[in-house]
Amino acid sequence: MSAEDSTPAAAAGSRAGTPGPRPEPLRFFGTTWLNHDNGYTPRRIAVTVGSLATAAVSCLVLRLAYQGLQIAAIGGFVTVLMVAMFAICSAMAFRHTWDGFTRRPDPERQASLRGLLAVGFVGSLLAYFFRSLTEAPGEKLHRQEYEEARKQYEKRATRRSGNPKNRRRA
Repeated sequence: MSAEDSTPAAAAGSRAGTPGPRPEPLRFFGTTWLNHDNGYTPRRIAVTVGSLATAAVSCLVLRLAYQGLQIAAIGGFVTVLMVAMFAICSAMAFRHTWDGFTRRPDPERQASLRGLLAVGFVGSLLAYFFRSLTEAPGEKLHRQEYEEARKQYEKRATRRSGNPKNRRRA
């Protein structure tokens, strides 16, 4: 057995040196959303520009697919169905993604909507773009959860302070 201990020095769920819960990292931001430090602003700018550019390229790809259908001359009905499908799925994906920034999605519902979200990927990208204009996507939800966890931790820590044996009875 080696002299090096494989267990972390800090308790699970706490930062080294700081007791209590740790903030949950966000995609592309890590934990910089907590104090808006370590390149938070450039990351937000990059996410905003990146999501808009990706949505634009995605729309170009969909346009090429649409032109392919026109060249194939499959008929107006199928073309209308395809356009309606992408429009409806993108709107639903936008709404689902937007709601996911303010509350945790149900895992079962998320799994059942996976195909719809894949078809409506442009809507998800646009939701990501619009949310990143004001905050890191999901920051508000994570901040609320983190503050609640800190309150619960403080409540538990103050309740446990002191030896109950030494308390006076009235």
